[in-house]
Amino acid sequence: MAGRTKGKITSWNDDKGYGFITPLSGGKKIFIHVSALSKQGRRPQLNEVVTYSVSKDKRGRPRAADATLAGDKLTKKAPKKSNRTAISFAVLFLVAVAVSALFGSLPGYLLIAYFALSLITFLAYAFDKSAAQKGAWRTEEGVLLFLGLAGGWPGALIAQQTLRHKSKKTSFRAAFWMTVLLNCAAFVWLHTEAGRAVI
Repeated sequence: MAGRTKGKITSWNDDKGYGFITPLSGGKKIFIHVSALSKQGRRPQLNEVVTYSVSKDKRGRPRAADATLAGDKLTKKAPKKSNRTAISFAVLFLVAVAVSALFGSLPGYLLIAYFALSLITFLAYAFDKSAAQKGAWRTEEGVLLFLGLAGGWPGALIAQQTLRHKSKKTSFRAAFWMTVLLNCAAFVWLHTEAGRAVI
């Protein structure tokens, strides 16, 4: 495939999901993020050969794209229906909160809290992704999960799908969906007689 280059993974931080490739033909090292790999779920190893195209980030810096590790085949990325489904789920939940507040089932401040927390959580994911790309200080996963549990999970879900961040790490995804279930359970409980008595 024209325009593709071969190199070796000479630096890799598995926790942060990025590293650097040294081209086999020589030259400067190229930044690579785990999201650039065509076979998602497989993590690169040091000195593993990788074939890639060169693209640029928002600041014009070179980075690897459409990367394939030795033995893998480049696959065309088709639009994922799950993206739209996840975003629709988040939006529908916020609509349900709005309807509940409108008809007096829940106080209005809870509606404001959900929207505010969703916005704050979305921005936290955006900040964390930017920090990951720059190799800067990262937001702890526990903080992101707490924001989701507190009510910001719709914003987190939208961020995961639109920013393509924290959407593939299995352990984080499992913990995230647990926070979603707990928050949704609390939301339902608030509509019971006991829940209304508390608020």
